[in-house]
Amino acid sequence: MPASRSKLTPGLMRTLALVRDRRREVSIIVRYRPSWRIVRTRLAMPGIRHGYHYHLWPFAHMYVTVDALVRIELDAAVVVIYQDLPVTAYLDTSMSRIQVPRLWSEGLTGKGMRIAIIDSGVDAEHPDLKGRVAAVQDFTGEGPNDRHGHGTHCASIAAGSGAASGGEYRGAAPEASIYSAKVLGSDGLGMMSDVMAGIEWAHDQGVHVVSLSLGSSGSDDSTDALGETCDAVVDEGIVVCVAAGNEGPNPGTICTPGSARKVITVGAATEEDQVATFSSRGPTADGRPKPDVVLPGVGIIGARARGTGMGTIVNQYYSSASGSSMATPHAAGVCALLLQAEPDLTPHQVKERLMFTAIDLGADRNAQGTGRVDAWRALRSRGQAPQPTEPAPGPGPALGQGCLPARLKVVFWGR
Repeated sequence: MPASRSKLTPGLMRTLALVRDRRREVSIIVRYRPSWRIVRTRLAMPGIRHGYHYHLWPFAHMYVTVDALVRIELDAAVVVIYQDLPVTAYLDTSMSRIQVPRLWSEGLTGKGMRIAIIDSGVDAEHPDLKGRVAAVQDFTGEGPNDRHGHGTHCASIAAGSGAASGGEYRGAAPEASIYSAKVLGSDGLGMMSDVMAGIEWAHDQGVHVVSLSLGSSGSDDSTDALGETCDAVVDEGIVVCVAAGNEGPNPGTICTPGSARKVITVGAATEEDQVATFSSRGPTADGRPKPDVVLPGVGIIGARARGTGMGTIVNQYYSSASGSSMATPHAAGVCALLLQAEPDLTPHQVKERLMFTAIDLGADRNAQGTGRVDAWRALRSRGQAPQPTEPAPGPGPALGQGCLPARLKVVFWGR
């Protein structure tokens, strides 16, 4: 098959070029055209182990040998073959800085809202989260408990009650229900295919907002299975907030799924309303500006999972951490408050509200987005002019910049 018509993504081709043993298994995600029953029958051949089948979208996860991959590519039912990339987690006064207490005073606390934390699990027995975790699902094989600490920290920023601190470290939407999909292991690492499964599970649970404080270094233009999945779930009516990453300050460092078109990509800001040096910058590979907004992400105090030591330990119940990971659940919580106030808002309208009313920090568009979110302005902006249409793609980052070649995992964006 000519290279120009290859169904393999560039990242997968780069990985295969390094494989010397053609019997070695590679984890892939296949996008297919007809029904899964037909595809599974046609792809029942030596060298293929079927993993997760997604019922909402035409994707399937497989482990294949290089020889089997050649045969899969020749099948007319297969549209494109993606590499299953590794992902990792991206790692008070922050709520006041974005005017969240003013929404609380209006009776907006996230009650009735469902927020999915796709992360390392949550400590459901933590005082700030106890009785608040509506459902959990483990996709790692470790069990649903948080053995890393990242997921618990993020969950408390989005929706923690602040019970262990007398309300001082309350999350943005303290009465929202938490849905925990554990896709990152005790080392903070996971696989793209598991993140996709977690997103699908969250969709099936009827969540209103998905918070993704993780990312991969494999793609920065949304042309990957995870980016497509995120955009597809937005089309299903779910707001998706994604961490920009911690690879700044160089341009072109926002990778998947933060590079997805329809998600709210969140960078990190300091207490002094400056864009954090580490916060990843745009543009995407096809020239789109990102992130969309920034929120507090430096020195954020959140719930500490039992037996974990992520960040700087404050006391038995809390730790402090920095990263776009911490900024993202701020955004997720604010989105839940806006949806509580106006349940008919679409994900696109929620994104417009945040961007149109953000406080301009005077930084570059590809560093701050439109600025730092102001929850009160977003709430009061009903009927005002929408955010201008997204600019047409321009040149991508210069050669030598941009996302690093894929390593084959998902990582958390925390520091």
